[in-house]
Amino acid sequence: MNTLKVLVVDDEPGIRSGIERILRNYTVGFPFMAEDFNFRIYEAETGEIGLELIESENPDIVLLDNKLPGIQGIEVLEKINKKKLDTAVMMITSYASLDIAVKATNFGAFNFVPKPFTPQELKSSIESITKHLFLKRMTKEMNKEGKQIRFQFLSVLSHELKSPLNAIEGYLKIMQDKQVGDNLEHYMAMIDRSLIRIKGMRGLIMDMLDLTKLESGKKNREIKSVDLHEIATTAIHTVEPLAIQQNVAINFNAEENICIPADADELEIILNNLLSNAVKYNKNGGHVDLNICQKTDKVVIKVKDNGIGISQENISKLFTEFTRIKTEQTRDISGSGLGLSITKKMIDLYNGQIDVQSQPDEGTEFTVSLPV
Repeated sequence: MNTLKVLVVDDEPGIRSGIERILRNYTVGFPFMAEDFNFRIYEAETGEIGLELIESENPDIVLLDNKLPGIQGIEVLEKINKKKLDTAVMMITSYASLDIAVKATNFGAFNFVPKPFTPQELKSSIESITKHLFLKRMTKEMNKEGKQIRFQFLSVLSHELKSPLNAIEGYLKIMQDKQVGDNLEHYMAMIDRSLIRIKGMRGLIMDMLDLTKLESGKKNREIKSVDLHEIATTAIHTVEPLAIQQNVAINFNAEENICIPADADELEIILNNLLSNAVKYNKNGGHVDLNICQKTDKVVIKVKDNGIGISQENISKLFTEFTRIKTEQTRDISGSGLGLSITKKMIDLYNGQIDVQSQPDEGTEFTVSLPV
């Protein structure tokens, strides 16, 4: 049995003792793990005591109230973030506000659970944060320990595919048995949900294939003179259906016959990832500008949108594997968290460079420079 340390920082004795009772005999297990997780609970009634316990006990999970005597929970979270501790923090408070939620997200809070909560709500949140912590730590270990960890990591991903498959199977059985009648309209929501889940699984699989081929060094590369105008046109056609659904216009400006020695598939993946992100994280009625120009010693590709933007704190996280920026605006946007990581690795193959400029609520611009 694996034990995770859980620190509850809350000035209400009833909340602390209630959480301790709920988690005392609770375990979390995943099909890909040999052992389940249980929890050892620590309690702190103030932020100051909480920080002392964080230093001495190094908890894995912190359940943190914001309204505390002395320093507030958001200050505790900020100190945890500055120390870059391997700790997952979940805010638990009845005094939630948009300002606090935004600050908590910027300081790395995993989740935000309002009080009062039921035992089942707490257990569900603990299961989610445990899974997140396990995946995050395994990603770090994967870079150190090689094949064995990678195999376990792929097992996790197969588990991630199981849930949407189960959901789709359930919807199909409902339709097969005509459980809600003979009217096709009654099943349209189930069909739409199934299509969304299939799209998410396909994206995850394709991203994993690209990443595995890159890191194993077994990706077949065909380097030849490639017309970037032609590749960009293909990428735009690929992203166009999503852009139409999102009501986002794509504007393309490039000279023809801009040719560089490259692998056409790799350049298409780079452009697909940048364009699809610019569309997904845009606003209804927004636009995406793709500009390609050739300079003396390099080709410059710019993808600019007027979408939801990214905070400065989060820009540095963009190219980390399996990292997705979590905000109120992105919580319903699906993705594997691999696209930009793959994009960066492919640009590195050409000794190229990618830069990001962004402002929240104003938009984002990615600039890729590839040596000729």
